[in-house]
Amino acid sequence: MKEYTKEELRTLIEGKLRRNFGRIAAEATEAQVFKACALVIRDLMSANRIDTSRRIDKTQARQVHYLSMEFLMGRSLVKNAYNLGVLEPLKAAIKEIGYEPGDLFEIEPDASLGNGGLGRLAACYLESMTTQEIPATGYSICYQLGLFKQKISDGRQIELADEWLELGDAWLMPHEEESVTVHFGGYVESSWDEDGKMICTQKGCTDVLAVPKDMMIAGYKTDHVNKLRLWDAKSPAAVNMNLYSSGEYLKAVEQQITAETIAKVIYPADDHYEGKTLRLKQQYFFVSATVQSVVRKHKKLYGTLKNFHEKHVFQINDTHPTMVIPELMRILMDEEGMGWDEAWFITTHAVAYTNHTVMAEALEHWPQILIQGLLPRIFMILCEINDRYLKEVRTFFHNDENKARELAILWDGDVRMANLDVAACYAINGVAALHSEILKNDVFHTAYLRTPQKFTNVTNGVDHRRWLSEINPKLDTLIRDVTGTDDYLLHPTALKQFEAGRDDPSVLKQLAAIKRENKEKFAAYAAKEYGFKLNPDAMFDVQVKRLHEYKRQLLNVMHIIHLYQRIQNGEKIQPRTFLFGAKAAAGYYTAKRIIELIVSLQHQINNDPRCEGQLQVFFLENYRVSLAEKLMPAAELSEQISTAGKEASGTGNMKLMMNGALTIGTEDGANVEMHQVVGDENIFIFGLKADEVADKLRYGYNSYEYYNQSQVIRDVLNNIAQGFSDGKSYSDLSNGLIFGNGGQADPYLLLADFESYRAKQEQVAQAYLDQKHWNQMSISNIARSGIFSSDRSIADYAERIWHVDVRNKE
Repeated sequence: MKEYTKEELRTLIEGKLRRNFGRIAAEATEAQVFKACALVIRDLMSANRIDTSRRIDKTQARQVHYLSMEFLMGRSLVKNAYNLGVLEPLKAAIKEIGYEPGDLFEIEPDASLGNGGLGRLAACYLESMTTQEIPATGYSICYQLGLFKQKISDGRQIELADEWLELGDAWLMPHEEESVTVHFGGYVESSWDEDGKMICTQKGCTDVLAVPKDMMIAGYKTDHVNKLRLWDAKSPAAVNMNLYSSGEYLKAVEQQITAETIAKVIYPADDHYEGKTLRLKQQYFFVSATVQSVVRKHKKLYGTLKNFHEKHVFQINDTHPTMVIPELMRILMDEEGMGWDEAWFITTHAVAYTNHTVMAEALEHWPQILIQGLLPRIFMILCEINDRYLKEVRTFFHNDENKARELAILWDGDVRMANLDVAACYAINGVAALHSEILKNDVFHTAYLRTPQKFTNVTNGVDHRRWLSEINPKLDTLIRDVTGTDDYLLHPTALKQFEAGRDDPSVLKQLAAIKRENKEKFAAYAAKEYGFKLNPDAMFDVQVKRLHEYKRQLLNVMHIIHLYQRIQNGEKIQPRTFLFGAKAAAGYYTAKRIIELIVSLQHQINNDPRCEGQLQVFFLENYRVSLAEKLMPAAELSEQISTAGKEASGTGNMKLMMNGALTIGTEDGANVEMHQVVGDENIFIFGLKADEVADKLRYGYNSYEYYNQSQVIRDVLNNIAQGFSDGKSYSDLSNGLIFGNGGQADPYLLLADFESYRAKQEQVAQAYLDQKHWNQMSISNIARSGIFSSDRSIADYAERIWHVDVRNKE
């Protein structure tokens, strides 16, 4: 890797300011200086990317194409500079031209390209693929507004536009010369050639131009650079001049507006036909553009597509990119002239599927009539896949129609995307050991019986360079001091050596001081950003994740209300500051009501003098990657309390573990493996196990019995129904737990797990009193977290699924 001095970087930055903005440093705005710095770092990566591309072409290495609707990259300036080894000279250069590096880094917006764990995981994986020198590209949509910027007004979540591209576009390199056309609607004209082969031609289509914008991804201590390709949507004609000339100005730009809507926001509400149509357009748009781009480059390099599956693998993440399967078939047959069998062989050896959730709502079903109208040729291919697949299924299961119905891709007016993935993909993996077993034994059990060799597990991981070393530099220094090396940055299991400090009083004292400083820093940030006054003497108890009922933020709230009632009764409790961060999907009413409840509770408790020094609650507005980077080093207790069997893996649990927070959680997702790694003595596990949850729901779970038998539960739920000092009642939430709101009462078993959770929280409070032992447990968690690095995950994908080489094998 080339090294750069402070002077060299200053010269490059000043040059960018002059050429791009017509400014000298003294006259430039902070935004202009930020963009100049970003452009300098981008140039360094671009030079390396050219060399990387040449090397890949020369070696003809197999390439990984990672398809995801989300990539939550966070901020890029510090991350890329850190990986390139120029962060310190960059800071010095910024200072020398008269700016404060910390202030400059803070103005960068998070790239608003996702919602939750799926996007954060994808960002970690791109970094690790690059560090491991795997030829890889990420693909998604260049969302103009992303998800939304969360604002809390009168306790309620309000969704605001998140215009991240104003500064974020500094990282994007448009390549209009590589644009492709994606077709929607129209009809298919079929004919037969002289050899009896059917020729299909799409006519009357509405065309949308897919314009690639590339974001460079730097690896750690390597010249290898990968990229994230984001597809922007444009109309082939910006204006219909005939309509414009006749005075129909709105109609004249209608096609452009319709095209650009595809890349406007992620996950438009789909509780109406228009929303479903837009979501389907988004999914097909980005996979069609991706496949066309990859096929074009492959054909240019090799002159044939017969070896396509040997040189490429498409990794589907959840069912959103599933249309890559029929789209690749379409191109191979309609554009390259292959027969069905040859095209199917190539497709089924080039596509792999990762399931990230067992929730039924995420196993997408599309109305057949919608696909038939919007993507007529794709629908024809889906019908043929379904017919051929069902013949195989019926043969294998001896004409068992129940099995055929379960595995059908098209059934009862729906297209089942997960069934298409299971039918066509050569590998199917879950993202934690428990999750993968649930896929085999429940969600995809019948398919597993037929093709067990397809199924495997790759437990999720996180970028430990970002989520430990970069965001918690003093902890990084302590780890290096104790281990005598920085080996863990490229060999994360080397973190195990840090456990040697568990019984060293000096190390324990330093660890405690680092945590205290991180808590005070976050308290200062919260005071500045939100006006909150956090108590750094209290335990920082953190639950930050997407708001969903199965993640059970409401269970946490119930326990907080119980603590508050104890204080009201004159008891003293171990001081606790509860910190929540979460966004609710715009159309998810119950999730938004839970946020409103948390804010009501925050107002009640934080303004009650009896709680001073004992209990605080804060909802952190607009939770995002850059906020998580500030919070996680300060966290002491990590709430991972989802209903067992519902959380596929989780990654926030891993990030918090790496920063020394102890976990209170159920045996769910990766918590199971964390428990195995750290042992009973270094984690707080409670609640029903996945099989026990399934049994309760199968044999008739009655939440009212728990309500009736527990005075504590009754007091808590009655308080929720009654409401708080702001006059709001939350009887809809309490009634949903006791009686159900037209469905199963308490479907995520909060009441069944509450007493176990409450008892385990008492153990947490007692353990926190012994700070020496708490810090020893913290050291064990940090030291044993290396297995949850995304480097390990990517090495597993490389070996088990992609069959590509990696730079470092543990």
